[in-house]
Amino acid sequence: MELELGLSQNMLAGLAVIFGLLIGSFLNVVILRLPEKMQAEWRRDSRDFLGLEPEVSEQPVTLSKPASRCPSCGVAIKPQHNIPLISYLFLKGRCKACATPISIQYPMVELLAGLLAGFFVYHYGLSIISLYGIVFSYSLLVLTGIDLHEKLLPDQITLPLLWLGLFANLSGTFVSLNEAVVGAIAGYLSLWLVFWAFKLITGKEGMGYGDFKLLAALGAWLGWQMLPLVILLSTVVGATVGIAAILFAGREKQVPMAFGPYLAMAGWIAFVWGDKILDSYLRFLSL
Repeated sequence: MELELGLSQNMLAGLAVIFGLLIGSFLNVVILRLPEKMQAEWRRDSRDFLGLEPEVSEQPVTLSKPASRCPSCGVAIKPQHNIPLISYLFLKGRCKACATPISIQYPMVELLAGLLAGFFVYHYGLSIISLYGIVFSYSLLVLTGIDLHEKLLPDQITLPLLWLGLFANLSGTFVSLNEAVVGAIAGYLSLWLVFWAFKLITGKEGMGYGDFKLLAALGAWLGWQMLPLVILLSTVVGATVGIAAILFAGREKQVPMAFGPYLAMAGWIAFVWGDKILDSYLRFLSL
């Protein structure tokens, strides 16, 4: 299904970029506040289980409250200082109140959200493919941000992403439903087996359960045929970045590294260009 509004492809893509910039500001909120909200819920549940008195805390954190504030000085951010991307450039990357540098994450997430929306609308117009592609991409973007910060892939995102992938493929939007279901199962079990093999050999846990669920979600969207490509791409990129960090940034070998961002990047590449990559590979083998 595709909507026609009498606008050129470039104009639609430009409007999509603006839309994406606005949504990117909200994605930053999710990246920063969802883990904080989850931790507060875990503390509350733990105290309830142990029969302890509730903590005396300030206003509970949600995705909408409290209003955005500078994490350094606590001053509320004015609306004119919260315009996606533009405010960061206007303020030269510093808080208006205390001049503390603003994390580059904020404009980067906003810019990526805008470019992702523009990319899908430019290539697929105002269609269901664009809608699914944007939701898929934004979910991976948020998961990447949270995993980089917290070494955590929340079920609140990975599980809905999995079910949405299966729903999208009920009518074979990207792959057949059979391929999607097998992809979800194979995605989870493949990393689950690696996890237990590594643990039995070394006595250590090499990855978290969130990685299993994320690969299951990618399998639900892409089908089981794309899983080898996703695993190969994520492993190569993750190993390259990890080795480079050890050699050039002095990163300790024992420090755990989030694997979710590499799965997310590989999954997005496979979502957009996976068929072309596989076709090129098969043509290369047939030479």
